[in-house]
Amino acid sequence: QLQLVESGGGLVQPGGSLRLSCTASGFTLDYYAIAWFRLGPDNERVFVAGCSWKPNDTRYGDSVKGRFTISRDNAASMVLLQMNNLKPTDTSVYYCAARLGLINSGDVWYNSWGSGTQVTVSA
Repeated sequence: QLQLVESGGGLVQPGGSLRLSCTASGFTLDYYAIAWFRLGPDNERVFVAGCSWKPNDTRYGDSVKGRFTISRDNAASMVLLQMNNLKPTDTSVYYCAARLGLINSGDVWYNSWGSGTQVTVSA
C-alpha cells in the first residue's frame, strides 16, 4: 500500500526557514514524480514544487522560485522541501503527492497523497 507522510511543518517568523520531509512507504521512489502542493485561498491545491526520477528534473511554482528547493533521496524514500525567506503568504497546509512518470503541476494527475503538514509564517 502506497503511503506518504509529511513532517517538518510549524510556526516560523517572516524571513525564516523550514524544511519539510515527505517519507514514502510501500513503494520505492524509482520512476515516480513527487510534488508538493499547498492549499490556496479557495481550498484548491496549488503546485509548489516537484521532482521526477530523472536527475536534476525539478519544477517550481512562480511564487516560490528562488526561495524553495526540492530534493530527493531515493535510497531513503524521502523528498525534502527546503523553504527559505518565508513570507506570510506561504502560510498553508502543505501536501506531498506521488505519480508514476514525470512532473505535472496539476493535482488531478497525482494518485497518492499524504495527509498534510501545517506551515504558519507569522510574527
